[in-house]
Amino acid sequence: MILVLKQGTDRDSIDRLCDWLTTKYGVKTNPIIGSEATIVGLVGDTSHIAPQEIEVHEEVERIVKVQEPYKRANRKFHPDNTIIKIGNEEIGGNKIAVAAGPCAVESEEQIVELAQLVKEAGAGLLRGGAFKPRTSPYSFQGMRAEGMLYLHRASNKSGLPVVTEITNPSQIELFIDYADIIQVGARNMQNFELLKELGRVDKPILLKRGFSNSINELLMSAEYIMSEGNSRVILCERGIRTFETSTRNTLDISAIPVLKSKTHLPVIVDPSHAAGYASLVEPLAMAAIAAGADGLEIEVHQNPKLALSDGPQSLTPDVFTALMKKLSVIAKACGREI
Repeated sequence: MILVLKQGTDRDSIDRLCDWLTTKYGVKTNPIIGSEATIVGLVGDTSHIAPQEIEVHEEVERIVKVQEPYKRANRKFHPDNTIIKIGNEEIGGNKIAVAAGPCAVESEEQIVELAQLVKEAGAGLLRGGAFKPRTSPYSFQGMRAEGMLYLHRASNKSGLPVVTEITNPSQIELFIDYADIIQVGARNMQNFELLKELGRVDKPILLKRGFSNSINELLMSAEYIMSEGNSRVILCERGIRTFETSTRNTLDISAIPVLKSKTHLPVIVDPSHAAGYASLVEPLAMAAIAAGADGLEIEVHQNPKLALSDGPQSLTPDVFTALMKKLSVIAKACGREI
């Protein structure tokens, strides 16, 4: 349930109304003072609330029922776009954020060099995997805590905030110390115990859509995080599993405008995992920006042929630099910048 308040309602009146709602009905209140309207979202069991009891309050203009099961992630609860700030970077604003780096950290020298190279090309965030959940138990599983330390050193030297993937709640303390954005991979999108723990962390969470999950399921996973108090969630479309075998996954471009209509949270795209092939990353990245994505996550490696993880979909630094120039043109045509 959402209460749309009359224009000009002051903060003291909003607080008094919220206190009354919590005391009388036992619901949590989520006041949002937007550019065009002020609303109060009610979270909890609202089935026993009689609208006429609320409508008598002079601050209330109208009541809107929310049918969707996700509440805090719902655009009805938060009409304005959420902009998430990480250092000097923003995700969700006019500037398109780009995170770039290797699928996996392989050495300190590798990640430090790559951080500088992608920064020079225009990336504002450094991505890299220290803990690698792989389909095969025999594949490279990452450098783990040592890789986190190398990412941290690369961040300090380059000035780029770090995006890296968590795989287990036991790793949270390490990620609090060494990560700027904690990524939840596709395989963990519905690891609800992990999501609830991350909801109590004061770090932005990048939540990737699962291989076979619907958009509503992605939003419900975001709701798990937000219900615990962490509202800084970034959604990522990274391709879904279909009958098509020409690509690693099928990038759901339509998910971008659909998500933008349903939620206020930023939406980014990972064209590398969707494509599976470096030659396809450029057109998919360009399409994502044209469709309204707030950012991109792109894999870059000095020598993809020797990469320990996902070499075929990784761009070389030179190719990434050329791509960034093309993406700048697309962004400008869409009234944005990169």
